[in-house]
Amino acid sequence: MNLIAILCFIGTFIAYILGKKLYQKYPYTLLAPGIFVPFVIILLMVIFNISYDTYMIENQWLIWMLGPATLAFAMPIYEYRKVIKKHVLSISLGIVVGMTAGVMSSFYLAKLFSFNQETTYSLMARSISTPFAMELTSNIGGSVELVILFTMITGIAGVAMADMILLALKLNSRFAQGAALGNSAHGFGTSKAFIRHREEGVIACLTMVLAGVFMMLFGPVIIRFVVTYL
Repeated sequence: MNLIAILCFIGTFIAYILGKKLYQKYPYTLLAPGIFVPFVIILLMVIFNISYDTYMIENQWLIWMLGPATLAFAMPIYEYRKVIKKHVLSISLGIVVGMTAGVMSSFYLAKLFSFNQETTYSLMARSISTPFAMELTSNIGGSVELVILFTMITGIAGVAMADMILLALKLNSRFAQGAALGNSAHGFGTSKAFIRHREEGVIACLTMVLAGVFMMLFGPVIIRFVVTYL
């Protein structure tokens, strides 16, 4: 049993509780637990020279708990089934375009920085929620550890810039705003969407889950096609 790993787990738990209380008192985006707590933990790990592998010894199960959490996000979808049926075509097209754009942009980013194949595949799989991304990257030869990191960064960046980008795009439809958040920032974006409005959250839920399913079915083919022919 690794004492440092246990202390990391206890620290993560306490940091989340304190971070949640801090956000309730000061509801600023950068103080949201999903952004502030990882920043504090990473900072402490760097200061005390704690490796990622050591941290994950006692915290691995927290990552796997994201699976049930993702499914729980989908529960409110039933209440809005009529709205969803009405916009099924736009939702489907948005997911296909969004996921394809995510894969393409990741590929060219990896190419720009001359990443190796494992890192490239991991980066290209990061456009969906963590449970889906972990399964996808293990099927295409990427690194599960890297895709967790890339997915978290994507979600945090999406939440941090969401309000500014949506305002700049002048998206007045809550449907469009929710779809954008769920498609681009998955779990983090869905949480943000629920804070903004329940309808946005429901659409973000649906988009996030369907995007994950889409990438599980077609992601390996899309990724290998892009890597081989572009």
